[in-house]
Amino acid sequence: MSLFTRCYLFFLLSLSLPTIGMAQDLQIQLPKYRLQADELAVVVNDNDPLSVRIGEYYIQARNIPKENLLHLSLQSGETTLQAKHFTLLREKLLKATPKHIQAYAITWTTPYRVACMSITSAITFGFDRAWCSKKQCASTRHSPYYDYSAATPYSDLSIRPTISIAAQNFKNAKALIDRGIASDGSLPKGTAYLVSSSDKARNVRAKDYLLTRSVMYNWIDTEIVRTDALRDRKDVLFYFTGKTHVDGLDSLTFLPGAIADHLTSTGGQLNGTLQMSALRWLEAGATGSFGTVVEPCNHLGKFPEPRLLMENYSHGATLIEAYWKSVQQPGEGIFIGDPLAAPYDSVKITASTKGITLITRNLKSGLYELSHADTPIGPFRKVSYLNVKAHQEQFLLPTNKQGYYRLTAL
Repeated sequence: MSLFTRCYLFFLLSLSLPTIGMAQDLQIQLPKYRLQADELAVVVNDNDPLSVRIGEYYIQARNIPKENLLHLSLQSGETTLQAKHFTLLREKLLKATPKHIQAYAITWTTPYRVACMSITSAITFGFDRAWCSKKQCASTRHSPYYDYSAATPYSDLSIRPTISIAAQNFKNAKALIDRGIASDGSLPKGTAYLVSSSDKARNVRAKDYLLTRSVMYNWIDTEIVRTDALRDRKDVLFYFTGKTHVDGLDSLTFLPGAIADHLTSTGGQLNGTLQMSALRWLEAGATGSFGTVVEPCNHLGKFPEPRLLMENYSHGATLIEAYWKSVQQPGEGIFIGDPLAAPYDSVKITASTKGITLITRNLKSGLYELSHADTPIGPFRKVSYLNVKAHQEQFLLPTNKQGYYRLTAL
C-alpha cells in the first residue's frame, strides 16, 4: 500500500446524482482512525503446528500480505518464558519486522507469560520489571498508548501493541476469525451489559457503570445488571463483570465482534483451571477478551476500562486498538481475540441537490476542514469547515460536485 493510502482510508462509491441524471464516482477521504490489515504482522511459532495453521488462515482470510507473516521458534507447551530467552527471540522478531508494521498478532495459546509479564505486553514493550508489581498490589508503569487518540502507535510511540489469536484447536480459531470478519462494518444493535456481581473484591469496575451508561446514551444501548450470571440474552455486544468464574455463558448469544472479560486474578492463564480462563469467553462466542497472568489484585488500572473501550471501538477502531487503549497498566495482562475486528467501521454517502450526506461514526468530535480536488493527488482546495459534535454520525456537506473530497482534522 502506498504512503498516500496509508495516510487516509478511502471509500469509493457509485452515486446517481439526480441533478445530472447519470452515475458519478465520488470519493471521500477520512483522517486515519484505525489500523489497516497491511499494518499488522502475524507471528507464528514454527514449533507449534496449530499456531502455523492459524497464522496462515488469518493472513488469507484478512488479505494480509504474505511478507507480514513472521516466524519464531518457541518451545511448544511451555506456559512461561525466561526473560533472557525471550529477549533474544524479541530481538529476532524486531529485525524481521517491516518498518511500516504498527501492531502484532501472535497465534499461540502458550506460552502466555514472560516471567512476570504477559506475552502480549512483553512483545509490545520488551521485558522490563517496571511493567510488573514491585510488591503485592503495587502499581506498575503506565502505558503511553492508554487513551491515545492516534492510529499509528509504532510511528508515534515506537511500540507495536500485540494480541493473541488464541485457541485450543483450529475449529475454535477459525470460528473466532470468521466472527471477526463477519463483524466488520456491521453496525451491531446489540447491548453492552455492565454486570455488577456480589463479589465485592472483583466488582470494583461497577463504581463507574453509571457514568459509562450516561456517556453511551443514544450511542450504544447499555444496561446495568445486578447479577452473578447473565443468562438468556441474545444481543450481547459487551459483557463486563468481576468473578472468578462466570456461569450461564452457554445461554448467551454474542454478536460478531463482541467483547467480554471478567476482572479476576488469573483469567490470563489461558490453560488454567483455578479460575476461569479468558479463553472461555471466545469459546462462548465473543471476539475479544482479556485477563491477567499474575496476581494484579483488584487494581483498576490493570484491567480494561469499559467506557474507553466502548468509546474507541464504537468510533471505528479495531479490537486490538480499542482494547489496548482502555488499559492503563497492561504489563500483567494478555489481550486475546481477532485484532482487526471493526464492527463500527462504516461510511455511507448519498448525494442530492442540497449536498452530500455523510453517515459514519468514524469522526470524533472536533473541527475538520473539507477540501475538494478533481484528481486523487490534488491539488485540494478548501470547500468549508465541519464542526463535529460528540457522537454525531450524520453530516451534510454543502457541495455535490463529483470528484475527490478530503476531511482533515484541525
